[in-house]
Amino acid sequence: MEENEELEEKEYKIEEAEEHSDDKEFMLDAIKHKATWVLAYASDRLLSDKELILKAVQSDGQILYYASQELRNDKDVVLTAVKNKWLIIKYASKRLRGDKDVALAAITQSKDAKIYLTDEILKDEEINLVLNPPENENG
Repeated sequence: MEENEELEEKEYKIEEAEEHSDDKEFMLDAIKHKATWVLAYASDRLLSDKELILKAVQSDGQILYYASQELRNDKDVVLTAVKNKWLIIKYASKRLRGDKDVALAAITQSKDAKIYLTDEILKDEEINLVLNPPENENG
């Protein structure tokens, strides 16, 4: 076994992912080897596992799409996913699309994220400043 094996991509087959759909260790190993796509085949139980999903969204924010509704409403999970990939905010719960920290994490990466935010949070002064910075009078 090579020393750098952990850091290298490893090949996984769809059949393996289906066969191990309820195997947390298999899924964690896949995440470690940059094969987060296997979570598309994970069981509902695993898609509700905060530790597993948190690890997955750290390396691929897109995985929030597969997460349980409960985890799409979990600020730690959503914030981590959004910091990794701003566009994933569209899969966050409505409550978290109105959360200031989540909103800031998304709009500081792309102002386009504003279309997914709640009307209430768009009225927030700090959010508004990021979206509509004052013109520099000295420029």
